[in-house]
Amino acid sequence: MSSCRALANTAALATSLIWATSPALADTATPPVAAKKPRDVSVHGDRRIDDYFWLREKDDPEVQAHLKAEAAYAEAWFKPHEAATEKLFEEMKGRVQQRDTATPQRQGRYWYSSRTEVGLQYPIFFRRAAQGPERADNPQAPEQLLLDMNELAKTRKFVNLNGMAVSPDDKLLAYGVDSSGARDFELHVRDIATGEDRVVSTTPHADAFVWATDSKTLFYIRHNEARRSHQLWRHRLGATAGDVLVHEEPSELFNLGLIKSLDGRTLMLGSMSKDTLDWRVLPADQPQGRWREVLPRVDGQQSAVTPFGREMLVRINDRGVNYRLLRLPMKPGQGALLNARDLRNARELIAHRDDAMIEQAMVFKTHAVAQIREGGSVKLRIYPLAGGPSREVAFNEVAYNAVLGSQREFDAPRVRFAYNSLTTPTSTYEADLATGKLELLKVAPVQGGYDASLYASERVWVTAADGTKVPVSLVYRKDKRKSGPQPLLLYGYGSYGFPNDPRFASSRLSLLDRGVIYAIAHIRGGGDLGRRWYLDGKLGKKMNTFTDFVACAEALVAQGYTQPSQLVIQGGSAGGLLMGAVTNLRPDLFKAVVAQVPFVDVINTMLDASLPLTTEEYIEWGNPNKADEYAWMRAYSPYDNLKPAAYPAVLAKTAINDSQVPYWEAAKYVAKLRTLNSSSGPVLFDINMTAGHGGASGRFDALKETARTYAFMLQQWGLLE
Repeated sequence: MSSCRALANTAALATSLIWATSPALADTATPPVAAKKPRDVSVHGDRRIDDYFWLREKDDPEVQAHLKAEAAYAEAWFKPHEAATEKLFEEMKGRVQQRDTATPQRQGRYWYSSRTEVGLQYPIFFRRAAQGPERADNPQAPEQLLLDMNELAKTRKFVNLNGMAVSPDDKLLAYGVDSSGARDFELHVRDIATGEDRVVSTTPHADAFVWATDSKTLFYIRHNEARRSHQLWRHRLGATAGDVLVHEEPSELFNLGLIKSLDGRTLMLGSMSKDTLDWRVLPADQPQGRWREVLPRVDGQQSAVTPFGREMLVRINDRGVNYRLLRLPMKPGQGALLNARDLRNARELIAHRDDAMIEQAMVFKTHAVAQIREGGSVKLRIYPLAGGPSREVAFNEVAYNAVLGSQREFDAPRVRFAYNSLTTPTSTYEADLATGKLELLKVAPVQGGYDASLYASERVWVTAADGTKVPVSLVYRKDKRKSGPQPLLLYGYGSYGFPNDPRFASSRLSLLDRGVIYAIAHIRGGGDLGRRWYLDGKLGKKMNTFTDFVACAEALVAQGYTQPSQLVIQGGSAGGLLMGAVTNLRPDLFKAVVAQVPFVDVINTMLDASLPLTTEEYIEWGNPNKADEYAWMRAYSPYDNLKPAAYPAVLAKTAINDSQVPYWEAAKYVAKLRTLNSSSGPVLFDINMTAGHGGASGRFDALKETARTYAFMLQQWGLLE
């Protein structure tokens, strides 16, 4: 043990000396060598020896020494490119309008908004009193400060919020703040008038929270050591008695979520697994009342409820995976609000369709609005509650992203949504519920004279190994588009049913303006083409995710967009799993790989029920304690399928406080890969020692991380200045 520790310390010292004394030699710095300490992790008769299991021991001095050595080695590699990385950062920062104000929204007697200031990393949240009988907004009216995140950051290295909720009497602000990146959100209540702030000391954390109508009762959710959100508690301000446990979810497959209806009359507690979702509701003015079940839990059945007045909308998959939308009365009584007969007799606003998925629905006083995914794109439809034809909000681009935003008023005459595409910056719109007329409220500014006409986006369809057609979205700068292959960045995710819609990013212009094509592979396992698309890329069909991505890459090469020596791929979290799996399948197909907080040690993680997310993820990946499901994972687990080969260059990025994908997954992967890799490309382990799963929390710190990642890519393409 002592000799291994000495070796690690020596490696760290050597790396530091090379960096300090000879920047020109930094590219040839020797990577750290992790000691091999074989541990038998065999199951089901399949022999697996894990040489790097010991890297899980975060507080072990030897592990700390190795992580510091890895960090120093990564710094040494980036050192010669420091000026170019800084140039990229300043370029990206120069596109950011540092002093900017969000479009305000009215809620009751106030208009709420936020702004950013020059040189400051975080937003400042405030409100203004509504003016006159029309409750209009006056930008010149005095601001009332709600929360300045920059003040929070003065005593914290990391700052993230999981929500803010103003009490119904408008006097108090509840908010949750995470100071490490590990998703431990400390619950605070602030007196808005005085700014007096106190921590709710009766709970160590709160994953979600809502106010009851009395403005004295606060419901919140706690998680356990595995970070499963499993308990609903009731807290009363000023009470001498302790908080009350209201509900506990016993199943390890489920997490709790907590929201309030838009009309403010109903509190909603959701219990969700990866394939089942059910709800309980409570009148907001009866905080001591009984939470009533909406529908009895049925395995595989998912419902989303939207109460309004004495009715509710229910989005449910009882007749197909893509859901239908129902309108039903809320029945009085003590049992479940609804039953199977109620569903059969309900008024159906939107029927189930095999070719279109209802992603979400919300209801206002006079209209319901549905967000529907069809043909790989999102459509918004408005339905009058009084009856009559629906209206569709139409979009002109081929590849775009449109999503219903946060709404604040039940009786609002308009619905707010955000729109953007690969060439269109994020735009805030409102659609008139009665006429469908659109009003553009704001386009996110891009400093430096961004001209969308200089860029073009496309969507191409690729044939996967089993004949399935898979869409790929691309964007490039027109005057940089060559007749032959050119550098291309292919991004992918493909898990949990999350759609990977085309979105604008001003930082990406730093690649496009240097002649790089950016592409998104809309592979199975994601929700890009609806629920069936997701189901065909999970559990025993998970390999489709990886072969789809390979097919996309091969097609982009075959169609002349790029070639393997110019093809860089990128993905994070479950997208990091994708990166590891496809690199094992086709190490010859890619020039370089960027895997951010990558889930690569699949089997060992899924065998450890003490880790956050493990048991609830059985429905996503499978349970490796079962031999047949173990076989699914064994076929693609990146760490377990590394083999002697000439691998692409690798940048594995992680964070020490990541509670979702622990740092050791990337650490073990890199250590093992280096022992099997016969190529000369760099294999870097870049660890943030103060952040969590989402990386740096400040807007400029996050840009610095992006600049560093882009510097790695551009160096591999030979484009780094």
